[in-house]
Amino acid sequence: MTAFDLSGKAALVTGGNGGIGLGMAQGLAAAGAAVAIAGRDEAKSSAALKSLGRKAIGVHADLSDEKACRAAVDEAADKLGRLDILVNNAGINIRKAPQDYTLEEWRLVLDTNLTSAFVASQAAYPHLKRRGGGKIINIGSMMSLFGASFVAPYGASKGGIVQLTRALACAWAKDNIQVNAVLPGWIDTALTRRARKEVAGLHERVLARTPAARWGTPDDLAGIAVFLSSSASDFVTGTAIPVDGGYASQG
Repeated sequence: MTAFDLSGKAALVTGGNGGIGLGMAQGLAAAGAAVAIAGRDEAKSSAALKSLGRKAIGVHADLSDEKACRAAVDEAADKLGRLDILVNNAGINIRKAPQDYTLEEWRLVLDTNLTSAFVASQAAYPHLKRRGGGKIINIGSMMSLFGASFVAPYGASKGGIVQLTRALACAWAKDNIQVNAVLPGWIDTALTRRARKEVAGLHERVLARTPAARWGTPDDLAGIAVFLSSSASDFVTGTAIPVDGGYASQG
């Protein structure tokens, strides 16, 4: 058994049926974990499960709803027989000028991106503690670090993810639960393809600023997911790690 071996472990990835979440789920499955993916789109989840192996399961849930979110965590733990890893990846974005958002839109983004991570972590805590420890990975964003005029609620939610990560890491270190955040850069997903249609010149600006000179892919998130889920990261907690091709390093 190596430090990166996840054989015998069970993971829940919220929003794991596409994009970054699916890339991370595939990485965890390849490292030996049994994986549950939670999302609202059952057809999308069914298609995603085909790439995750026979141990993978789908959990249908609207994660912005507190009861459904808690139930999804318990269902995953029950069906997998245990829970060792939680990846809080579920997220949405609505791009507008700040003055144009309705309060309903603001709440929807915050509830989906930030509140669901808090609720799922609360629900996972007794399962992880019962196992003698575990791992929580919260998915932030470059917008945890930078401002952008067209993502006020999204940026607020992702900034909150970093502070939530630090708080949970401090609170649960005594229980041998490590909590870290991943801050993806510009990754080629359905969400960012829509952004390229909605924000003129975005594609060219991303390539110009990114030292790696390309957009990331969901596969680029697999390695960090395995590291932060494995015993290799047992002394790593409360961090926020960019996976962005060097984007955040540019002045």
